[in-house]
Amino acid sequence: MSTSQTIVLSLGGSIIVPDKIQVAYLKKFRSMILALTKRGYRFVIVTGGGGNCRQYQQAAKQIGPISHQDLDWVGIASTKLNAELVRSIFGRHAYHEVIDNPTKRVATSKRILVGAGWQPGSSSDKDAVLLAKAYRAKTVINMSNINHVYTDDPKKVKSAKPIKQMTWEGLLVLTGTKWKPGAHVPFDPAASKLASQFGLKVIVCLGTDLRNLKAIITGQKYRGTLIS
Repeated sequence: MSTSQTIVLSLGGSIIVPDKIQVAYLKKFRSMILALTKRGYRFVIVTGGGGNCRQYQQAAKQIGPISHQDLDWVGIASTKLNAELVRSIFGRHAYHEVIDNPTKRVATSKRILVGAGWQPGSSSDKDAVLLAKAYRAKTVINMSNINHVYTDDPKKVKSAKPIKQMTWEGLLVLTGTKWKPGAHVPFDPAASKLASQFGLKVIVCLGTDLRNLKAIITGQKYRGTLIS
């Protein structure tokens, strides 16, 4: 990828806080991103909700009837907490506020911007897509807890095979076309439809593998699934 391009990173909450905050990982992530900004790269980082999100959503469902919209609001709050954490670790190098409206481009010379969830009806994947459009990025790197998109859930189906390249239509066949709060999917259906409409590319990769992430950013050979 060219250093003249803004790169959107969809940083899964399962990477930030699967059960507890991954401090050691975030230190390494911070160092890598800061080093790359010195080489001219600019990043928009969108955070997911992670373990906290699902824990709060499950609690709400156990206490009483709750709508999908309210479950999404709980999830959005979780993404904002993670976003404040990520923004804060970059200090003066990052834009001073978490971006809560991904359709509006902020005027700043900072090379790191951090966004979170915005509206019910999708995950933070959709916000990453909207930010890519706002900042004229061509590719979103989806930092997930899987190496690839698979033909089936590899945790349940041993014969599931990794997919190196696929279309948006093919992904929607795997994930379905409707969003469900807290759903475990490689890229949420609402985001997929929008990315297809915008002509965006998304690379799904294992977010904890920072060496591989750097390879994707710098245009080297990488491990992951390209969706276009």
